[in-house]
Formats: sequence, C-alpha cells, structure tokens
Amino acid sequence: MWFISWAGYLAISLIGPTVRYSISWEEPPSPPGATYEKPVIYSFWHRAVFASAWLWREIGFAVMVSRSFDGEYIARTIEKLGFVAVRGSSSRGGATGLLGLKSQLEKGNSVAFTIDGPRGPKNVAKPGPVLLARASALPMAAFYVALNDAWVLNTWDAMMIPKPFSKALVRVSAKIRVPAGADDAAMSEFHRQLQEALERVTGYAEEHVAQVGSAEFPILKNS
Repeated sequence: MWFISWAGYLAISLIGPTVRYSISWEEPPSPPGATYEKPVIYSFWHRAVFASAWLWREIGFAVMVSRSFDGEYIARTIEKLGFVAVRGSSSRGGATGLLGLKSQLEKGNSVAFTIDGPRGPKNVAKPGPVLLARASALPMAAFYVALNDAWVLNTWDAMMIPKPFSKALVRVSAKIRVPAGADDAAMSEFHRQLQEALERVTGYAEEHVAQVGSAEFPILKNS
C-alpha cells in the first residue's frame, strides 16, 4: 500500500507539470477566470482521476473515496496532493460518506464524486450527488478532462494516464440545483440531468481537445 500510493503520487507529480491544460465552461465561472467554483458538488468519470488530481491539487477539494483496497491507495495518493479523502461509496458507507461531504460543503469547500466508481459500470452516474444537492441546497456540476495523447489502461474504467507534454481540455457543465423538497420523481429527473451533463461535457472535451493552445482554448498558467 505504501509503495503503490507513493508511486501514484510521484507519477502524477512528474507528469502533471508537463501537461498543457485549458478549461472551458458552459456558463461563466464566478469569479471570472476561476478554474473551479465553491462550494459546488462536482461529478466526473473515474477514468479522469489522474489528470484531475494534478489540476486541482492543494486547494482542499474533498473527494468521496471507496473503502475498498483500491480506494485506500487512491485516498493515500490524493491526500499527498492536498485533497481531503472522505470514505464511503454507493456500496459501502454511503450515508457516512455523504455526511462527511456535507460537512466539507458547510466549511465552504467544493466536493467531488468519481461518479461511476468504485467499480462501474463505466460512464453510468450514481445518485449520490443528487442526494447531497438536496440535503445541502448547493448546486451540482459535471466536468470531464479529455487528453489528446494518453496511455489507456486495461481496467474497468479505461483509466487515462496523460503522456508527457500532452494537451488536456477540461469542460465544466452548467450548474444544476435540486430543491430541498424534491420528491422521488423529481430526484430521478435530476439524476437524468446529471447523466446528460456528464455525457455532454465528455463529448465536447473529446471533440475539442486538439485545439488546446488556440485563442479559443488558451493554456492555463501555473496549471
């Protein structure tokens, strides 16, 4: 466990600084020029963990991490990068994990779900963010990080490891707000909207990642 977590941290720390990031928003961020907003409940696909971890390091993001063996080394790795690992998943400790994330939101931090984790099915959103949005009265948003040149692992999620000096386009969706009194039918609709937002930002980022570095998709400084 010690070796795996340090190996993951060193890989991210060595490759991350070479990646050229750009970020694109469906709606303007607040404040203008921000690379993220807070407090917001973010969701993203598990396969984009590596590139996401470097971009949003050292800002106190809280991330739901499963209690599995895989979750343990992911937690240890991202904590070295300045994230807060909140333990729980859809299958184990979900309620405790949601309470932990709600506490982070109340402190003014943003939180994130690897929404198809910990073991899939790939690209299928789970309902955790919708439940948390209703309980916290704070908005959800989806993002995806596309890479123009990556090693794709033979794992359930097709994990992407950016090759050195590759381009990365981050696309962030418009925010979705869930009313405190949303009933089961409304919750199903908001869950559908979250799935749709994830698919939409994924398609956009993959379609435009080759344009990173252009006037439309400038490279972030100090990414």
